[in-house]
Amino acid sequence: MNLTFKDMEKHFGDLRVVERFDREVAPGELVALVGPSGCGKSTILHIAAGLEKPTHGQVIADGQAINGPDPRRMLMFQENALYPWLTLVQNVAMALELQKVPKPDAHRQARAWLEKVQLKGFEDYFPHQVSGGMRQRAALARAFISHPEVLLLDEPFGALDALTRLTLQDALRDLIHETKPTVLLVTHDVDEALFLADRILVFSARPSRVLKEFNLASREKSHDLSDFADLRREILGLLGIRAQHSDASQEITELFTEEAAA
Repeated sequence: MNLTFKDMEKHFGDLRVVERFDREVAPGELVALVGPSGCGKSTILHIAAGLEKPTHGQVIADGQAINGPDPRRMLMFQENALYPWLTLVQNVAMALELQKVPKPDAHRQARAWLEKVQLKGFEDYFPHQVSGGMRQRAALARAFISHPEVLLLDEPFGALDALTRLTLQDALRDLIHETKPTVLLVTHDVDEALFLADRILVFSARPSRVLKEFNLASREKSHDLSDFADLRREILGLLGIRAQHSDASQEITELFTEEAAA
């Protein structure tokens, strides 16, 4: 599914959050949005999901203006949002049951998707019985099970430890390669954006505008991002962070997390 943002702005009363956002996201492309906390990245996702309306301009999905939620566009938050009274398989199957898929078929598909995200054997556990990383794997399975054409990811791994985050980035990349949705990813982790994205948009502070766009679609990726050191340094510089060493991306992640919690 193609997504087009046409001269889009969002204000909350007198507070101007996003101004003049004009971009197109091609079918199957992953675009990462990086910028300071509070600059409107999540707001862009909410508008694309149909949960918010733009103050000016519009967002178009395959030629139709977005005026409300649509199951073809799936929004996944940082919190896994699993129902604590349901097992993992019940949580994942619910995405299909809400679309009137018969319960036995929904549960069969849910078990298959939990196996894809390496949760075979944990299908009948409750969320409180598994780790945070396992809960987020289940949330990934729930996001993908209905085969959304657009996936909107709002800091999906931001609350996880560094090692779990890396393994889930691999899992996400594999699922995207298999199902080929159009993806918008909000992240404060510059290395995560470099590893996953075809394009990175770096935003200014509020009212946000795109400072620079980086096209990475033709470059080979691995978690060893040493070949991207200059690019990482440039992105951090745009964000006002002076990169002194290889841990600068982790520093900016921690900085933004502290700001968001303040």
